[in-house]
Amino acid sequence: MPTTSKRLELHGFNNLTKSLSFNIYDICYTDSDEQRAAYIEYIDEAYNAERLTSTLTDVADIIGANVLNIARQDYEPQGASVTMLIAEEHLSTYTSANTATPGPLPDAVIGHLDKSHITVHTYPESHPHNGISTFRADIDVSTCGLISPLKALNYLIHALESDIVIMDYRVRGFTRDVNGRKHFIDHNISSIQNYLSRDTKNRYQMIDVNMYQENLFHTKMVVDQFRLDDYLFCIDVAALSDKEYDRIQRLVRREMMEIFYGRNLRRDIAGWNQPRA
Repeated sequence: MPTTSKRLELHGFNNLTKSLSFNIYDICYTDSDEQRAAYIEYIDEAYNAERLTSTLTDVADIIGANVLNIARQDYEPQGASVTMLIAEEHLSTYTSANTATPGPLPDAVIGHLDKSHITVHTYPESHPHNGISTFRADIDVSTCGLISPLKALNYLIHALESDIVIMDYRVRGFTRDVNGRKHFIDHNISSIQNYLSRDTKNRYQMIDVNMYQENLFHTKMVVDQFRLDDYLFCIDVAALSDKEYDRIQRLVRREMMEIFYGRNLRRDIAGWNQPRA
């Protein structure tokens, strides 16, 4: 876990911007056009704008932020987006002295628009050639001040039941202490993995690419334990022959590894196929 450090005595507001970006993937095998359509319909309903708004509201609560504004949209034929404007201060801070109605003033909204926000966009897709359907959610949590997006890491990973997670964390800008010295980061971190729970680490294989001098941290994860049964949609695994079982398992596992490594693979990796239960 991350080590604690002495709290900085700052001159004014902590304007370091801490941004956490996720790409989260879910993968499924569908055997027909009808199954592919049913999977996309299921994903579109399970991750609609209303549910995503609830998830992002939980994120705001976890990191200690107050929600100022929410914009959300479901799309045709599929997909959804949610944008949430957040701030560290309590909403009463933005109550106008000339009105009895609490809420953010226009200048307060503009002041926080590019500093503290949470967004999510979803991308369900499928292709008939290999039967693979995928669902991707892009999530960005950007904060300014004392609140940190890292507190929501484990919640988001578990809430979205992710097969593959690709994360980038970046600290931008600088803040000054009372002596005028610049600070380009205000917390100890050597890897995003420092902030992951033990059960999360046990579930995934992970790779890091970190640029410490740039305060830029990259971690990608893929589920460690693979069971084909978890990736079949409306298909009875007992009805599959051993040959068909191995073929589908290879297709699904290959899709996962190509997404994880970010490139098309020319051949299978040894050890992909697991014995049939």
